[in-house]
Amino acid sequence: MPALNIEYTELELAAIRAAAAADGKSVKAYVHDLSVREQQRRTFVEHAVAFWNEHLDEFDAAFPEDAPTDKGPDA
Repeated sequence: MPALNIEYTELELAAIRAAAAADGKSVKAYVHDLSVREQQRRTFVEHAVAFWNEHLDEFDAAFPEDAPTDKGPDA
């Protein structure tokens, strides 16, 4: 299985060890889960932004009082 060798300062590693212990995980499991969770978060945000952009006109039509105006910031 592919692996990474990541370097940390002593302070960074101490913080990671403490966070892993607080989660009841090994450092290896904690760092793995954290990196996977971050990738999942990024994918979710990308899809949420795409959904918003695809349906923006529908939201504006349904809630016209909240729709942005075409006036510039100096209007």
